[in-house]
Amino acid sequence: MAVKEKVLVVDDEPSIRKYLQTLLEVDGFEVETLSSGREAVKQISEGQRPDLVILDVLMQLDRTLNVIMLSCSNEVGTVVEAIRIGAHDYLTKPFEKSELDAAMLKSRQKKELVTENQVLRDYCDQVTEDLSFLAASPQMVRIRQQILQIAPVDVPVFVCGESGVGKEVVARMIHLRSKRRNQPFIKVNCAALPGELLESELFGFEQGAFTGAVRSKPGKFELANKGTIFLDEIAEMSTHLQAKLLHVLQDHQYSRLGGRHLIETDVRVLAATNVDVHEAMKTGRFREDLYYRLNVLSILVPPLRERTAEIPLLFRHFLDKYSEKFGKEAMQPSKHLLDAALNYPWPGNLRELENFVKRYVILEDDEGSLRELVEMSATRQRTSPRQEVTVPKEQGLKALVRGLKDEAEMEAIADALEKTRWCRKDAAKMLGISYKALLYKMRQFNLDTPRSRRTANATPNKESVAVPTGTSE
Repeated sequence: MAVKEKVLVVDDEPSIRKYLQTLLEVDGFEVETLSSGREAVKQISEGQRPDLVILDVLMQLDRTLNVIMLSCSNEVGTVVEAIRIGAHDYLTKPFEKSELDAAMLKSRQKKELVTENQVLRDYCDQVTEDLSFLAASPQMVRIRQQILQIAPVDVPVFVCGESGVGKEVVARMIHLRSKRRNQPFIKVNCAALPGELLESELFGFEQGAFTGAVRSKPGKFELANKGTIFLDEIAEMSTHLQAKLLHVLQDHQYSRLGGRHLIETDVRVLAATNVDVHEAMKTGRFREDLYYRLNVLSILVPPLRERTAEIPLLFRHFLDKYSEKFGKEAMQPSKHLLDAALNYPWPGNLRELENFVKRYVILEDDEGSLRELVEMSATRQRTSPRQEVTVPKEQGLKALVRGLKDEAEMEAIADALEKTRWCRKDAAKMLGISYKALLYKMRQFNLDTPRSRRTANATPNKESVAVPTGTSE
């Protein structure tokens, strides 16, 4: 049996209310009539939302409602004001049934179009995120298998990992493979808002709950009902709010800020953090009871440096994505650039790689991007305690800067020579310098032999620094 569409008629004239009710009920609608806007506002604020509102008062009930205005006046100013405050259509009394039918059809089509557009946007976002999940390494293959196992089981999941590793991608995949995949997926960044604002964002508020609350607003839990809510950076949530969240998970109900009525909730909760949860619990920053409530199942996403097999695939994915977005032809990255990307540890993980590829697409400079990666690697090695060069204080700041610059240059030249099998012309081209400049630098740094023989035979002095054959991050 088809569910009847609900129509709310608001008019101070009993004859108009009766007339509209008769017309609409004959067409199969479920009709309710009210005599004042105050009653309508009260009813809608309590959660009774009709599919369509027909009213004779110029007021803004809720911009998400489908509203058809009725009035005895057909003045242009009145019509414009009605549309400005949210009406989808406007009828002047008296009106024919065909006019009402046409207005209702237009309103229904607009509502369907809005819903269809939102579904398409959500689908495109989800597909894009799903494409970022590339299981080319044993670790990610295991995680994909975990997702396929736990997604259909309607319990909370705790996702851990460094910042930028793709915890949201994992959460979206869990949702897309779950029984709730056709329902909303709502993400909340718990670190983006202070505690009092985060509470109203999660649970909503009633009109007058605080200064500025001019109308009631549903929270994220309400919007995610029947679907999934993803609480990112949950360890940043205040302990007070953690306690309230724990009760919501236990009782499956809550009240809006300033509200007196309990709201039932049916939401699957996925949580994520990049902090050491056990350390946070020891210091009292994160509640143990909430952790054990959320950690029914857990997934640890490894950093990108531990799954380098994904780097070429992710590079290509981001390259295609931003080439299309910026209207550019997708470039083919050189082998040297991809090798450098494989060797760089990517401390910012997928987010850092994505931003690097974005710059690569915008600048269209393969050699410049390669130099950027080489410099980033050299900088990282200099700042590592194991690689830090000690310079006597009496040499002064200029000597320190010169020593660090020489070390970075020597490392970049040595890497370029090895990647080009000691073809000096190719190495000079890779580094973006002339062939003569390369020969001069090679003599300056005693780089006339391959690194393996040079580091085995040469004795470092004050003007040359021995470079290790390899490091692991």
